[in-house]
Amino acid sequence: MKFFRKKRVFALLLFLFVVFLFYNTRLLGTWMYPIKYEKDIRVSATNYNVDPFLIAAIIRVETNFNPEKTSRKGAIGLMQLMPDTAQWIVEKADYADKTVHSLERPDVNIEVGAWYLNSLYQQFDSNRIAVLAAYNAGPGNARKWLSSGIWDGTLKNIDKIPFGETRHYIQRVMYYYNKYVKLYDEELGPRTT
Repeated sequence: MKFFRKKRVFALLLFLFVVFLFYNTRLLGTWMYPIKYEKDIRVSATNYNVDPFLIAAIIRVETNFNPEKTSRKGAIGLMQLMPDTAQWIVEKADYADKTVHSLERPDVNIEVGAWYLNSLYQQFDSNRIAVLAAYNAGPGNARKWLSSGIWDGTLKNIDKIPFGETRHYIQRVMYYYNKYVKLYDEELGPRTT
């Protein structure tokens, strides 16, 4: 008899826990979709007028907030910046030369990545989807697809992008972007561009 009583108590507690999680979907959501380095993201987003949720979504897709990740192609840090791209950014943004050697640091990587996103927004007329295509496949490829009419720069027509990796990348970033906006809108700060 004690065994069945324990099972009922356990089942009731489990049921109450599940009800609590579904009742408090925000708690469950923030547990499933955490954002790390919020302060660095907020500061860099403000500095370069870039949407903080977009930075967070890119970091989630690129490294899942692991600052030590390096890609097979050599991309470094949270936002997976290629060394050549980082060097170009350092020259254009007039950062100190030592910046390139500090890309493993989350604050530096996010700052440089936010500057780069701002640059891409300027190059692609504030088209967020084209910016993501350029971030993943390179601005030259994105520009070529847009200017030749292969792709119109919309999320609706990303199936026209010739690179499957880029199509998938855009979909994943936008998935996390939408989750973050829904869960953290009041905490991370105002959205921009």
